[in-house]
Amino acid sequence: MEPQILIALILGMTLVLFLWGYWRYDMVAMLALIACVAVGLVPFDGAFDGFSHPAVITVAAVLILSRALASAGVVDIVGGWLGGLADHALVQTALLTLLVGVFSAFMNNVGALALLLPVAIRIARDGGFPASRLLMPLAFGSLLGGMTTLIGTPPNIIIANYRESQLGDGFGLFDFAPVGLAVMAVGMILLILLPRFVLPDRRGQAAPDDLFEIGDYLLELRVEEGSELIGKSLRELEPDLAELDGTLVGLLRGGQRMIPQQGIQRLREDDVLVLQADPEKVHSAAESLGLKLDVDEELALSREAADDELLTMEAVVLPDARMTGSDLRSLALPRRFGVAVLAVARQGQRLGERLSRIRFRGGDVLLLQGDREALSEATSQLGCLPLADRELSIGAPRKLAVSLGLFLAAIGAVIAGLAPVQIALTVAAVGVVLGGVISLRQAYGAIDWPVVILLGAMIPVGQAFETSGAAAALTTFMMDLGGELSPVVILGGMLLTAMLLSDLINNASAAVLLAPVAVALAQTLGVSSDPFLMAVAVGASCAFLTPIGHQSNTLVMGPGGYRFSDYARLGLPLSLLVFCLGLPMLLLVWPF
Repeated sequence: MEPQILIALILGMTLVLFLWGYWRYDMVAMLALIACVAVGLVPFDGAFDGFSHPAVITVAAVLILSRALASAGVVDIVGGWLGGLADHALVQTALLTLLVGVFSAFMNNVGALALLLPVAIRIARDGGFPASRLLMPLAFGSLLGGMTTLIGTPPNIIIANYRESQLGDGFGLFDFAPVGLAVMAVGMILLILLPRFVLPDRRGQAAPDDLFEIGDYLLELRVEEGSELIGKSLRELEPDLAELDGTLVGLLRGGQRMIPQQGIQRLREDDVLVLQADPEKVHSAAESLGLKLDVDEELALSREAADDELLTMEAVVLPDARMTGSDLRSLALPRRFGVAVLAVARQGQRLGERLSRIRFRGGDVLLLQGDREALSEATSQLGCLPLADRELSIGAPRKLAVSLGLFLAAIGAVIAGLAPVQIALTVAAVGVVLGGVISLRQAYGAIDWPVVILLGAMIPVGQAFETSGAAAALTTFMMDLGGELSPVVILGGMLLTAMLLSDLINNASAAVLLAPVAVALAQTLGVSSDPFLMAVAVGASCAFLTPIGHQSNTLVMGPGGYRFSDYARLGLPLSLLVFCLGLPMLLLVWPF
């Protein structure tokens, strides 16, 4: 079979798997790489060359530096300043959206959004307006900010490195700024003014106090004399709880409340199980097990006193968090962390099914209960972002100086041409670890490994797409289809293709696949390849139509109470604006 047909089949199946979403995108990318190696499109000794590619190293270094800046308190300082700057909702929205865009230009945009998300929710609650009007603009603002610099988003890094491999010289740190800043400036105006008219007002769904009305779902069941449960461990209790269609979230003994840990506690007479369940489904099953629904006033007072030692926290599951795809049974939160899950919401709606049957997804909002230390450890380990108001984690002045100093020095070295971006940022990343800003473990934890795997696997696949002749064949097909169309129209088609593809698959994959097509089109037309490469970079950063196109979009879906179709309400006008403004800016800044 011809190489062009083989790579077309592999890429076609890869796109189908990306859209299907059953396997995560990094696994799909590895399957594509394995398939290319198996059919001889990628040589054995070059299968893993993508992991040493400068784009992969740069992305990892940016993620480490983003974590260091956050740990030093840079974003918290600015977020605290923002919260007290103005009381007017429109002004706060404008400042917050602009802030996330500025941070996203130099940090990982998902990281910048995650750090400012709790600030945004606090502003919405304090201002009395629905968070659904603020969170989607915040996510889109992070995407707009990322397109303004070389290090703002992986597609820019990929395009710059591809240009260097083809022409011997890549794009500079701020070569993306003229087009990116123009699009960002006008886009920010739209994000500030338009949401109140097009986004749904889901005040109740976006406010956790209304979303999680848990009072009617927490039941106290007293273990009566002669109950068959006496002497059983909490772990042995699980089959009996299945009959109650509930989830154990606490144990009261002698007026003291405990989070069930390790499952080793054995039930005694007069113990009280605190159960998350539907009251109507519990009565008959509870009586058969020797449990009595308890409404004793003394017990209620004991529970209230015990609750003073526990906290409830809303947290959103980050995209690609460790807990995605897992259920409560496999996570064993009470035994591992001393934390209980009281309720789960998805797309602004509390899930009515049993907690033990829920498999978590990115964007799910959880209501957690535990002490402060346990909640902090659990959310960190599992990949959840607390949505409640946070105490400012302002770092020591020395850490702030070290992290900012190293970051600015790296940027200065790149601008001055003293070192390529991957070297300068790697030196700075090593420096923040040696300088004690973050630990080595935190540095490794800051790296978004699924994205690294995706890039490392897709880069050889993209090269196979080019070396097999498939990119040239696609270019010929596009030119024949376009007939006598002008280069301007074909450039617009390239921009539109990148925008649409980024709404369906990861933006880095879109850039990898379209970069060789962009260069081939330019060479066929006999014009500069720069505007075509820039069109791919801009388009790949514009995943505004779906929640699956970018992690930032997924992250706000749960807290904002958005549905899939909501993204097009704001995303379609923003996409049209980017296209109508981006195309003439590309022609102005990067002429043929």
